[in-house]
Amino acid sequence: MRKYFGTDGIRGRANGVITPELALKVGQAAGLVFQRGDHRHRVVIGKDTRLSGYMIETALVAGFTSVGMDVMLLGPMPTPAVAMLTPSMRADLGVMISASHNPFEDNGIKLFGPDGFKLNDDVERAIEALIDGELHKKLAGPRDLGRAKRIESVHARYIEFAKRTLPRNVTLDGLRVVVDCANGAAYRVAPETLWELGAEVIAIGVDPDGFNINHDVGSTAPAALAAKVRELRADIGIALDGDADRVLIVDEKGQSVDGDQLMAVVARSWKDDDRLTQPGIVATIMSNLGLERFLGGIGLGLARTAVGDRYVLEHMREHGYNLGGEQSGHIIMSDYATTGDGLVAALQLLSVVKRQERPVSEVCHCFDPLPQILKNVRYRSGAPLQQDAVVTAIAHGRERLGETGRVVIRPSGTEPVIRVMAEGDDRSLVTEVVDDIVDAVAKAAA
Repeated sequence: MRKYFGTDGIRGRANGVITPELALKVGQAAGLVFQRGDHRHRVVIGKDTRLSGYMIETALVAGFTSVGMDVMLLGPMPTPAVAMLTPSMRADLGVMISASHNPFEDNGIKLFGPDGFKLNDDVERAIEALIDGELHKKLAGPRDLGRAKRIESVHARYIEFAKRTLPRNVTLDGLRVVVDCANGAAYRVAPETLWELGAEVIAIGVDPDGFNINHDVGSTAPAALAAKVRELRADIGIALDGDADRVLIVDEKGQSVDGDQLMAVVARSWKDDDRLTQPGIVATIMSNLGLERFLGGIGLGLARTAVGDRYVLEHMREHGYNLGGEQSGHIIMSDYATTGDGLVAALQLLSVVKRQERPVSEVCHCFDPLPQILKNVRYRSGAPLQQDAVVTAIAHGRERLGETGRVVIRPSGTEPVIRVMAEGDDRSLVTEVVDDIVDAVAKAAA
């Protein structure tokens, strides 16, 4: 168990969980862990558009410089851009200040190693041990303190990187694209990338004020995007989340397309082009059974992992896959990136749309998803999943669904919530199973 790190870095309420004191210690501890070799050590820091980003950024700078690391400040940038720039700029460590799709009151700290990959559990435990240790005894001397400076050219570098993920002969000429940047980290780079590739771009969610990130916009609130697509008769809508590592697509009819359908599109395309490094893809336990059946129908397999894009990526690296992701829209294409990249995933879809010359609604309808019901149960403390009544309810639900369905129960890694999901061919039965388990969990958590 880890004390500070969850499934995606350290996350919580700004000035509640994520305080300047904690950020300072994270900077000091992470800086010490990644001071390997006798060169001048460097860290890059990006952030999204939350008001609390200023506070956390400043505290991190103090932490890193106090242990002798130089800091390069990127300003508002997508998480995948920070992951890409960390090795590109020969940094020892990358940091993204973001709480992803959470409201502005929350914030978080994500860390990347010198290879641009998220840290594994062992490294996070080593950082946690230092956070709770005697950091004041490990500070740099007055002559060895680090320096900090802002880097102005990084937006152009990321835009060029994203554009190069498309074949040279592919442009977006003739496409009308609505892009929703969630008033978040991609509010500059995403519209410009799409425009430079030739699309007619209508951008929404590009007026961040420190408070409006993810508020009624972005991948977790696609209604505004869907309305704009229908209003303007656009060919596609692209919704990013606050740090742009996930994407949700809206087709020309205003209908949402989730990560499972996107993975199906790309998997089939890459299979046809002989680009898959393994005969299948990697997804989490939350991906729909319809995806698994579709892949099986075209000769591909589906390897499942725990929820969290880091676990998807770890499995991909260990077993040689180059495509994976989550139903929520984290799509990882290791040929291009070391983490989920919402913009790059959207560009891959657009390349298929251009090549097939078919509407997005047709390209993205690879399978009919099985009825899938997900409900959350909030709890204050304790371990409700260990209660006998809950264990019995879960076992009974799995027995009722049999081999034609699934039950997935998991505690959230970012909030005190237990997620209850079931899917199967019979929607009524799935609903009954979920409601019975939710009722048992709620009583145990009361």
